[in-house]
Amino acid sequence: MNNLSDQQKGSLMAFVAVMFITPDSLFIRLSSVETWSLVFYRGAIPFFTVFLGMLLIYKSNFFKILFSSGYHGIIYIVTFSITNIAFVVSIQNTNVANTLVMIAMAPMLSAVLGALFLKEHPDSKTWIAIAITFFAAVYIFYDSLQLGNIYGDILGLITALGLAVGAVTIRSAKKKNLVPSAVVGKLIVAVFAMFFIETYALVGRDLWIVPLMCLMCVAVPFVLVTIAPRFIPAEEVNLFFLLETIIGPFWVWMVIKEQPSLETIQGGMVIIITIAIHSFLKLRKA
Repeated sequence: MNNLSDQQKGSLMAFVAVMFITPDSLFIRLSSVETWSLVFYRGAIPFFTVFLGMLLIYKSNFFKILFSSGYHGIIYIVTFSITNIAFVVSIQNTNVANTLVMIAMAPMLSAVLGALFLKEHPDSKTWIAIAITFFAAVYIFYDSLQLGNIYGDILGLITALGLAVGAVTIRSAKKKNLVPSAVVGKLIVAVFAMFFIETYALVGRDLWIVPLMCLMCVAVPFVLVTIAPRFIPAEEVNLFFLLETIIGPFWVWMVIKEQPSLETIQGGMVIIITIAIHSFLKLRKA
């Protein structure tokens, strides 16, 4: 890892994170847990897992790292918590496609915020990739877009903005470790869900599906996502996450035979090819 350039490290982390996230929608479909119970476990299990892991690695330095993160850590805790909660509530209050198209705006918002606050102006290749992938996402979900509940749509936009602010915050604090802040954010998500949860019971196959999902699709990716923007611009990290919108439905198709639409296949190919070409050009330059 030490032999890799910053571009290679950041791209590899973002890509691996996305690959771990892609079965997420499949696990959600396979589970029978109600929404707020799922939110609770997606906060609690990653919190305890990563917290214990970091205590083993850093011991008492964990708290030193947490408190030394300063205002960057506070901003990241707040945005990380809001993003996780806003995504779920948005899905509950508007059409799913509306939320996903809003989230597709995250790379664009990251680029704008990075230019304003970090003076990191994306090159023309990155702007082109952002534009192509955004319109490809709109094409995929165009038939599903509806005039949804404005409350849910706004929360979808807040989710995208939270992803952008979080990535730019990490990028602006490249020398700080914000993983402990993300751990605290997961604790806040779990505590918030406790106010709405109906039951903590896990029965049948949920006994293994939920823990596996929380470890593989939540715990591992959120650590990598918290580190990746230290090496590459925020908008490039969020570009990778559009792959989840494409690869996720294929996991569902392979396991439970729910075939993706023609628009998903066509738009997905455009997104995959665009990100592959963009990453190749960036890595070649690095």
